[in-house]
Amino acid sequence: MKIVLKPWLLAALVAGAVQAAPQKDSISTVVKRGIEYTVFNHAVTGVALEIVKNSGICETTPGVNQYSGYLSVGEDMNMFFWFFESRHDPHTAPLTAWFNGGPGCSSMIGLFQEHGPCHFVDNKTTPSINPYSWNTHSNMLYIDQPIGVGFSYGYDTVNSTVTAAPFVWKLLQAFYAHFPEYESRDFNLFTESYGGHYGPEFAHYIQAQNAAIDTGTLRGETINLVSLGINNGWFDSSIQEKSYISYALDNPYRQLINASAAAKYYYDYETFCLPALHNCSVFATDTACSIAADTCADLIEDPILSSGDWNVYDVRYPADDPYPPETYHDYLLNETVMKAIGARSTYAECPEEAYDKFATTGDLSRSFLTTLSTVIQSGIHVLIWAGDADWICNWIGVYDVANAVQFPGQREFHDAPLHPYTVDGVEMGMFKSVGNFSFLRVFEAGHEVPYYQPETALQAFAQIIRQEGIYST
Repeated sequence: MKIVLKPWLLAALVAGAVQAAPQKDSISTVVKRGIEYTVFNHAVTGVALEIVKNSGICETTPGVNQYSGYLSVGEDMNMFFWFFESRHDPHTAPLTAWFNGGPGCSSMIGLFQEHGPCHFVDNKTTPSINPYSWNTHSNMLYIDQPIGVGFSYGYDTVNSTVTAAPFVWKLLQAFYAHFPEYESRDFNLFTESYGGHYGPEFAHYIQAQNAAIDTGTLRGETINLVSLGINNGWFDSSIQEKSYISYALDNPYRQLINASAAAKYYYDYETFCLPALHNCSVFATDTACSIAADTCADLIEDPILSSGDWNVYDVRYPADDPYPPETYHDYLLNETVMKAIGARSTYAECPEEAYDKFATTGDLSRSFLTTLSTVIQSGIHVLIWAGDADWICNWIGVYDVANAVQFPGQREFHDAPLHPYTVDGVEMGMFKSVGNFSFLRVFEAGHEVPYYQPETALQAFAQIIRQEGIYST
């Protein structure tokens, strides 16, 4: 029988503990679609984790455990996750959660194409061990959100970054309850692309929940958030729409538009796009913000995109560039693989339905610069970084966002020059750090930085989660 959750129950699940939830946590087993799961019922949040252990898929390093499955609220709300222990000292290593962007793209992209325990090499159809996996230094949790994305499926109430945050927090709460050994660990949040929205808001929401737990107004486990990392993020349209023009005119690889075209786009930006974004900021309505997104897309983004045959994620190559390879997508459609990891829906990398829900609320035009500033002001270590061959969330716009962040070291940060960032003595980018805030431009890297420069990405990741800032080696 299909369970349909009533609106009042959905609201309760998001806002706080469900009164009808069991008073004590419990563990059982269940078989769904021929897959046997260990089920952990979490009393405080009223949700369940349905888990399969050590599937043998992707991570094959001896002695390294993995868990995958669903955070389930009834049959209609199922969020997929995949967890890998650290290859080194898993009992003391920190915990990192990864979110791909979109909005509405699966975190399996990050897992298989960027920094997960395995990757596909030379067009092979089965994965091999990734020596630059981020679980070299951290326990890694990959989450498909919102529901309807990747292997997650069911009734989806999420239509904005703000409404996505509570569900992520609930998954982490249930995860901690089932794996209490991670409760006291340092927690890191890394993301990319639309993660310029996700990262600041999810971090801010976690910190707000921590404060409520500390004052006794909320039941739950404090999440020891120590760092946030966002590569090629979309933070603030008023800043980054302009960078579409400046990067297209002048970037390290190829000129995408000429000076006369740029002058026209700059005029349209100042005359139409920027005022529309101002209205979004002032009125903050779905209509005003949706109009702003459409205005800027019609006058700036779409015309520049039609200027030639180049890839928005890596301008060095044509639009149909096959890299990073999509081999993993077919692999995840294999029924044997799906059953092994406990996946019970057909994999959808970036379904349009999830994106459309965010678009209808104007979420794409809403700025998260203030939220980012607040998170940095809280004192956690934050890395904003970008591959410099990407156009869609290009390094110029990301750098301008970084310089606009308000925190005690803002003036020093703004005025500081960029210095060479080296990996084992080889210059791989340019960076600057002030206090707990760092910026990094990565050379010869497209949108998915860890795919193009895995050793550089691993070094920067390790430095930030150790709360050191970033520095050359």
